[in-house]
Amino acid sequence: MTYILLKDRGLLHLNQISVNYFYFLDLKLVQFRYFCTFAIDKSNIQLMTLVIITIILIGYFLIATEKFTNVNKAAVAIFVGTLGWILYICYGSDFVMGQHAKDYASFLDGAPASSAAGKQYIFQNLFLKYVGRASEIVLFLLSTMTIVEILQNNGCFDFISQMLRTRSGKRMLWTLSAITFLISANLDNLTATVMMLTIMHAIVSRQRQRVIFGCAIVLSANCGGALTVIGDPTGLVLWNIGAVTATNYSLTMALPCLIAWLFPILWLQRGLPRRIETEWITMPYRGDDTNLNLWQRALMLFVGIGGLWFIPTFHNITKLSPFLGAMCVLSLLWIVNELMNRKLMNADQMIQRRGPRVLQYGVIQMILFVLGIMLALGVVRETGFLNRVDAFMGGIADNMLVVGFATQIVGSVLDNFATLMSMVSLHDVAETGSNLALYGQNGAYWKIVAYATAMGGNILCIGSMSGLALMKMERIKLNWYFVNVGWVSFVASIAGMVCLWLLV
Repeated sequence: MTYILLKDRGLLHLNQISVNYFYFLDLKLVQFRYFCTFAIDKSNIQLMTLVIITIILIGYFLIATEKFTNVNKAAVAIFVGTLGWILYICYGSDFVMGQHAKDYASFLDGAPASSAAGKQYIFQNLFLKYVGRASEIVLFLLSTMTIVEILQNNGCFDFISQMLRTRSGKRMLWTLSAITFLISANLDNLTATVMMLTIMHAIVSRQRQRVIFGCAIVLSANCGGALTVIGDPTGLVLWNIGAVTATNYSLTMALPCLIAWLFPILWLQRGLPRRIETEWITMPYRGDDTNLNLWQRALMLFVGIGGLWFIPTFHNITKLSPFLGAMCVLSLLWIVNELMNRKLMNADQMIQRRGPRVLQYGVIQMILFVLGIMLALGVVRETGFLNRVDAFMGGIADNMLVVGFATQIVGSVLDNFATLMSMVSLHDVAETGSNLALYGQNGAYWKIVAYATAMGGNILCIGSMSGLALMKMERIKLNWYFVNVGWVSFVASIAGMVCLWLLV
């Protein structure tokens, strides 16, 4: 393809250029030439890019201040994501010619360029690409949350309550923290947090003590979620785009996550008395009336949790998207659930509980939030703005400690998923070149930003969905959290980041 820039006798404004694209195809020494002319108005592109970026920034501000504005961040994310693409397609042809000129010319295949053709190209080649990536994450989350719902409905996690039968404050703290850490490494950390907070709230009677235990649960959930690629949507995104592999990611993250987890928990135990007051009451309605035997619950737990452990192996063998493995596990567990409960419930009850009640308001909010953020950052990427940001940062972006520190600070205020997606959007996974150590598969950049965003949620409660769940349930103040927990978590996370930097 040959690009020739022409000045159209002053008929175009100074901020406009006319680009002639010639496509030459040599077939049996006969040249077929397709000539298309496109006019790109740079001022309109710049103006629309500025409008889109402004809307995204306002959305980020509303997400960061959700606790104070009471504007649901899921609604904000969906709004800015959809509005961004609507505004983008208004000047779609101009954006396409600026970012995807070669591909667009191939798409036209000699046909004349038009507004309708530009919109069709955007829909087929750009928009659906980002929808597909977001859908993979959403379907994985939906599958894992449904698995948790089935296990909870059948009392498969009731063993946790039995393990917490103690009046020793330190023992209960470490038991809660360790269980949350392990569960969060295998399940979504928000799901793990809500489940553990519910169990703890029913056992511990004093509000002051519940706050301390709740902080420990949030810290453990964020640290445990950062340990594996399936423990948090941030790691799942990196795994899904091929930035990391499951085994390498977990081995590298193990020691930094343990450092960031252990020191704050040691600090929290100072605020607990030797003996605590507990209430051993019957757990609230779980969603069913079953009475499964111990071996039946153990079998379901093995199928659900063991199946999740198998997903990385499934992905390595088949090279299919991880969400397909999660859906296979879900379908198998669902069948086992039906078989186990068929003889224990009457027909009417069975009909009512054939579908797990996973699609609850909170879960839908999380899924829509993830979808909205990925769409919003997708449209920002297509404007070319992120390329200019990366060029502006220059050599600073290659200093992993600086990148990690800045990401952690932003992640403490902004949602950790939104923060990670912003950082991930700045770079593609490198396959060749001199920067493979930073941006290639299992590169330092991906692990640093994943760790930093996860630990940023430990500095302030508003930085993670787990922290927001704690604030809502126990009504703690943001300043109290930082004074008593946040600054210790920050120091510990910096120590873990230095350790991670040395490892990568």
